[in-house]
Amino acid sequence: MQKKLKLWDAIMLVMGSMIGSGIFIVSSDMMRNLGSGFWLVAVWILTGIMTVAAAISYGELSALFPKAGGQYTYLKEIFGKKMGFLYGWGLFTVIQTGTIAAVAMAFGKFTAYLIPSLNDAAPIFQSGEFKITWIQILAIAVILLLTYINTRGVESGKLLQNIFTGSKIIALAGLIAAGFLLVDISRLSENFSLGMEAFSNLKKDLSGNFLKEGWESIGGMTLLGGIAAAMVGSVFSSVAWESVTFVSGEIENPKKNVVKAMIYGTSAVMILYLAVNFVYLNALDRDGIAFAANDRVAVAASQHIFGSAGTVIIALLVMVSTFGCDNGLILAGARVFQTMAKDGMFFKAAVKNNKNEVPANALWMQGVWASLLCLSGQYGNLLDMISFVIVLFYMITVFGVIYLRIKKPELERPYRTWLYPVTPVIYLLIGTGFCVLLLIYKQQYTWPGFLMVLLGLPVYYFINRKNQPEEQ
Repeated sequence: MQKKLKLWDAIMLVMGSMIGSGIFIVSSDMMRNLGSGFWLVAVWILTGIMTVAAAISYGELSALFPKAGGQYTYLKEIFGKKMGFLYGWGLFTVIQTGTIAAVAMAFGKFTAYLIPSLNDAAPIFQSGEFKITWIQILAIAVILLLTYINTRGVESGKLLQNIFTGSKIIALAGLIAAGFLLVDISRLSENFSLGMEAFSNLKKDLSGNFLKEGWESIGGMTLLGGIAAAMVGSVFSSVAWESVTFVSGEIENPKKNVVKAMIYGTSAVMILYLAVNFVYLNALDRDGIAFAANDRVAVAASQHIFGSAGTVIIALLVMVSTFGCDNGLILAGARVFQTMAKDGMFFKAAVKNNKNEVPANALWMQGVWASLLCLSGQYGNLLDMISFVIVLFYMITVFGVIYLRIKKPELERPYRTWLYPVTPVIYLLIGTGFCVLLLIYKQQYTWPGFLMVLLGLPVYYFINRKNQPEEQ
């Protein structure tokens, strides 16, 4: 593969893939689980520490295995083909493609803010609860357009990524500045006045809407369960940074630049996320965040900051953000499926590069499946389930750093994990706590996604039915 991506391009890919629609929405549900400005900020800080610790740990593996495929390659090299396949299977069936679909749908929904006729139009097709709307068609059009652009060469995808990521970083910085300069009445002291107390246990009315007067003080294990549930949102908003490892084969000096991109990119995004949440806490009171219409807390805050123009400003920002995010996800994901195909673990057609030296077939396979997920109407439910699975695979990969240090200490390591073993252990402890609490308190976020990955086992054995046992 040609080395057409420089360090700056890699950083833009990390940041662009992370910043989608989540930061504009998830803080509303997080506040309902915690009821406290202190705990909202604490969970975002915890997620930031967790994310950067994982990126620092991944750096060692990216330097050891500086080739396309990223996390799939790491897991395959450390734990064998089966583990690599299960990750790749999860990535194709729901993690990467489901995220692409959800981000494209967010683009469509916020476009409908500016073009109300999209919302008001009758479904193109409806049978019972299943329906196809113009918003879904717009989401599919975005996926197919970005897929096509990326088949034109990595330079096309790179240019688009840099433009849109740069634009949304500037826009977010502007929103953060305005969130402190243009707000007439600051709610910060009010939101932090309760200190370390947490509140939740909200009741719902007959229509399923949360009741504002239902706040109850929580503590102990109930609070831990609330933190885990809140982290589903912050974790999901903070994933996809590993996408840069998928394109290692096309990055200049990958042994150094991949780890730099991951650490610089994740650190910058988590600082931006924390600052945006302070804007929410400055502009809105607790109820304003927790009960924002359709969870669009960014819209509610923007209306306080910019007045009636706030909705349009946020709609445009989310459109830019989701468009750039989907481009990064599409650009990177196809490289994993191509690498899997070379290992005999995916459709053979995905192996080929086109005349522009990019895996066009893998790009189209990814794009078609993501489009079908848009039509299914179930992608949102799938995404609720995958934060657990994503963290589980992150933990296995981070553990791989420790495992290789013990099993193969003689390997030449161009980059060694900073503060090893403290950094990977920090991630493993936070990740274990997150997963265990979800298993106890929020099982709807765990078993469905886990079972989805396990469905890959019979597929793996079918693919490898002619191979010798030692090759499995």
